Amino acid sequence: MIQIAIMGLGTVGTGVAKVVAENAKQIERKLGEPLQVKTILVRHFKDGPYRQLMTDDFRRIEEDDDIRVVVETIGGVEAAYEYTRRALSAGKHVVTANKQLVAERGAELLALAKKKNVNYLFEASVGGGIPILHPLTQCMAANRIDEIYGILNGTSNYILTRMVRTGAFFTDALREAQAKGYAEADPTADVEGIDAGRKICILADLAFGSQVDPAVVPMEGISKLSLRDVRIAQRAGYRVKLLGRCLRLPGNGRTAYVAPHLIPEEHPLANVEDVYNAVVVKGNATGEVMFYGRGAGELPTASACVADVMEALQANPRREEIGWDSNPAGFQDPMELHTRYYFRIEGSLTDAAMAFGQVEVLSEDGETAFLTDSVSGEDATRRARSLNVLAPDAGAGLIPKSPPDVYTGIAAANNFR
Repeated sequence: MIQIAIMGLGTVGTGVAKVVAENAKQIERKLGEPLQVKTILVRHFKDGPYRQLMTDDFRRIEEDDDIRVVVETIGGVEAAYEYTRRALSAGKHVVTANKQLVAERGAELLALAKKKNVNYLFEASVGGGIPILHPLTQCMAANRIDEIYGILNGTSNYILTRMVRTGAFFTDALREAQAKGYAEADPTADVEGIDAGRKICILADLAFGSQVDPAVVPMEGISKLSLRDVRIAQRAGYRVKLLGRCLRLPGNGRTAYVAPHLIPEEHPLANVEDVYNAVVVKGNATGEVMFYGRGAGELPTASACVADVMEALQANPRREEIGWDSNPAGFQDPMELHTRYYFRIEGSLTDAAMAFGQVEVLSEDGETAFLTDSVSGEDATRRARSLNVLAPDAGAGLIPKSPPDVYTGIAAANNFR
């Protein structure tokens, strides 16, 4: 009998307990012996099927030699970090879906796991139920990963889908998402690009082998996007999607950001709708490979956690390819990238052309919406100062045309306030 512990009994923690129980026979066939949840760490006791497993004392997990794997589903950083550090120090494998913890303290915790000869695994932290980290580090191990981009947040994608399909304003689409349980009461992390930002940092860490600090990554969300601009994009053959993106740059440099993008309607990402996620990985040998599925939810995320539990137990003795250098040096400001920018101005095509030269007009109906030629973020900001810019709104981001030549930035948008 293999025994594990769960820290936290919210949506994901409950899902882990369910998957272990409901798929017990399948799990036993693969592990060679039964898997059992022995202890669940909670803040508050409550009645239910797991009441007899609950404890509010972490030492019952830390000091129990029979518990071989701990599944951390607490969320946040402070308590989760402390309990994870202590579990690893006690020689236990740790599995997590906590993207914030992995993005901010992952290098340190992976180094500790290596020192203690145990595994720290976090497949569920990026794609929920979509397998992405395992393929990135194993199936594509023979590749040099040059770029990763994709739709990394189901809540924002659902909102954008409703804006396109039904013409709903952002606030109405957000309320609908909350009513269906797709968005939290406080949706800030989802709609402001923070959740996607943490995920792209983890992907960049693994792809490029060095720490990408979330604190320096521009993260632009969708809360200030105008329905008018979404409709202009749609009529011009584009779909607005919130993407996270990281790139390998010359000289061992790297960059990453999150921003709204105009995706050509024929691109596969343009047709990823509702709460679905999709991640595109570009290897120098494979070219582009896309991973698609539900990125969140109780059972999809729990499924990835339990798969990591099984991986940790079967790895002999541990997965050495998981890890990255904690040195953040080499990160470059994505404003230096060249791309095409979207603007809507109070003015004519002549005004746009005087500021940017050659432009692609998307709409002329009293206002002019256009895409620039490829310019840097700094150059776009400088040139736009001569225009009466209506979009991007302050904080809405500059909407680039399409991956892979894209950038939108908080810094650029803030200059229009």
